[in-house]
Amino acid sequence: MPQPTASGPMAIRIWLWSVAALIFAMVIVGGATRLTESGLSIVEWRPVTGVLPPLSQADWQAEFEKYKAIPQYKALNTGMSLDDFKTIYWWEWTHRLLGRVIGAAFLFPFLWFLWRGAVPPPLRARLWMIFGLGALQGAVGWWMVASGLAERISVSQYRLAFHLTLACVIYAAVVWSAEALAPGRLAAAPRRLRLGAFGLLLLVFLQLYVGALVAGLDAGLVYNTWPLMDGAWVPAADKLFFLSPAWRNFFENELTVQFVHRTVAYALWLAAVAHAVDAVRTGGEWRTRALALAFAGVVTLQAAIGIATLLWVVPIGLALLHQGGALAVLTIAVLHVARLAPQKQGEGAPNLRAGTQPARSAG
Repeated sequence: MPQPTASGPMAIRIWLWSVAALIFAMVIVGGATRLTESGLSIVEWRPVTGVLPPLSQADWQAEFEKYKAIPQYKALNTGMSLDDFKTIYWWEWTHRLLGRVIGAAFLFPFLWFLWRGAVPPPLRARLWMIFGLGALQGAVGWWMVASGLAERISVSQYRLAFHLTLACVIYAAVVWSAEALAPGRLAAAPRRLRLGAFGLLLLVFLQLYVGALVAGLDAGLVYNTWPLMDGAWVPAADKLFFLSPAWRNFFENELTVQFVHRTVAYALWLAAVAHAVDAVRTGGEWRTRALALAFAGVVTLQAAIGIATLLWVVPIGLALLHQGGALAVLTIAVLHVARLAPQKQGEGAPNLRAGTQPARSAG
């Protein structure tokens, strides 16, 4: 029997990009679940048996009766039909099923690559960390849903923001890990450009978090004017900070949260344009300039989509496009930082088990 040989970095990259695509899809489905008020339609967490949807009319009726017992049904959906319930149930069930699919799509190929000795030690540790974060994300998802089952008619915006931000962290880590194996990584770039790219990535994460708060509060359904907000460039202080203590306004005041979201968007756009100009003027590797310009372009497009979504009072199609645009911005930001990061010695090289030989490359 021949000894197992190591799969090349390209196979691992294809696997990781496939996982990233699944996470991308799950975030979009999660957005649709939120926009259709479907997230509380399944009131139990059954990690194993929950993979099966109701299979009979009696099963469907039993699930519907459970939903009828929570405050959201009584406040928003009293009198809804079983067919209407099935619609929101399928959104939430699909969202949870995708989570299970992602777990399997990550773990089983990962174990196979480990057995083949194809994963270098630094990448191995990072991938185990990503798997751990994915398991945590499942628990956080249920923690979020549980917040809307008793005293609220929707989930806590605090928990929703944490859930979405953690999903984006996992997505970014998977994209980073795939890009770390890319051939032709750059030589050391100017420190200023590296710090600038990293600063932009942090701003993107901040904007993602604040955007999740906007979604959790349904803050996009109010103050639907631009560029003025509540009739002014900067809303009145007594409206921005009427909650006590003052910090609560940044998480619970619809006006303040939306204003912060707009402000971070302006800051991100200005920083992206300045970084792109700096990258072009610095010269150097063409991919640095290309990614910096692409980032500025996608941020500009995302801002335009966000403004349209606000002015048209959050139609579901535009809202999902805006959420997908946020992930596109995050993707380019991660690729840009990863491309500028100094490559560690041996990164991407297969780590063969004792007694195995590397597969001979074609040609």
